[in-house]
Amino acid sequence: MTRFPAIAPDLVALFAARGADMVDVPVIQPADPFLDMAGEDLRRRIFLTESETGAALCLRPEFTIPVCLDHIASQAGTPRRYAYLGEVFRQRREGGNEFFQAGIEDLGETDAAMADARSVADAHALLSLSLPGRALNVTLGDQSVFEAVLAALGLPRGWRMRLARAFGSAEQLEAALADLANPPKASVLPARVAELVADGDREALAAQIAEGMAETGLSPTLGRTPDEIARRLIEKAELRSVRLSAEAFSALKAFLAIRAPLDTAADVLEGFAASAGVSLGTALERFSARAQAVAGHGLPAGAITYDAAFGRPLDYYTGLVFEIAAAGAPRTLVGGGRYDRLLTLLGAKSPIPGVGFSVWLDRVEALRGGA
Repeated sequence: MTRFPAIAPDLVALFAARGADMVDVPVIQPADPFLDMAGEDLRRRIFLTESETGAALCLRPEFTIPVCLDHIASQAGTPRRYAYLGEVFRQRREGGNEFFQAGIEDLGETDAAMADARSVADAHALLSLSLPGRALNVTLGDQSVFEAVLAALGLPRGWRMRLARAFGSAEQLEAALADLANPPKASVLPARVAELVADGDREALAAQIAEGMAETGLSPTLGRTPDEIARRLIEKAELRSVRLSAEAFSALKAFLAIRAPLDTAADVLEGFAASAGVSLGTALERFSARAQAVAGHGLPAGAITYDAAFGRPLDYYTGLVFEIAAAGAPRTLVGGGRYDRLLTLLGAKSPIPGVGFSVWLDRVEALRGGA
């Protein structure tokens, strides 16, 4: 059992002052939502188990999905703001598989710019309370702006999906761009699998893969599902036939190189769109509205940077993504973002927009101890 954070009572008081209700969700969670939606990096770190009936379960690896599931099950109205403070469980290289996270999930607020800005401000306030006097650096990205650029440059759907999934992992994004510039050769597949890939028959291909996994004793809960493998094989076959023009590839690289203070970032994006001859439409309008809303919270403008290539390695983000670090500290303290599709995927009967953040309290406590 890890030590309860000393700052916990102050955080609970901050949550109450900011209108977020404390919520408690079970430590044991259904595994499928995390395996399907949480991203490849987190999937590798989950502690899996099974129920007596064979259902896949896991120790809670994060709070966003459990809080959303709890909201759906309670049939609570919106908008609602939920706060949490508790342990999560992940296999981590940096040591310690059990640690505390705190955060706020903001569900159902239709003014996205306001909710996004409030989420960044809430996270900044929490760290300012925990690390008084410490300079904080905020990095913002935007999944929807990235996807709007991909669409405006005329990339086919398969490539847009692959690059969108890679957003948040510098290594995966670099590999995807390398493949876009020089499509890889086809790998050698078993004859029946190759035939189904060529036909684009995803359902039959998934069944074939599941059969092969069963024959070799591989569990579909330990990695990618047969359907996901089938989808990626078909996508790869489609992607190999794509050749992006030199102008479009150059524009994509220019976009990903954008890094600017948030208060000038909208103008920089407008300049990029004009030079590339593309329109970013509503994605740029939403970005500008959010930037103005963030400025309204009085956060230090020079400490907030927009990085066009910045994302977070979770599959459910749809718009704003952000991280906060303390100046001079090597590790991120806060991560968050917008996830407007997540609750529908988890079973909500109607769309519910959402945005939130989590704080790694073990990292905060380490900095407090070293202060």
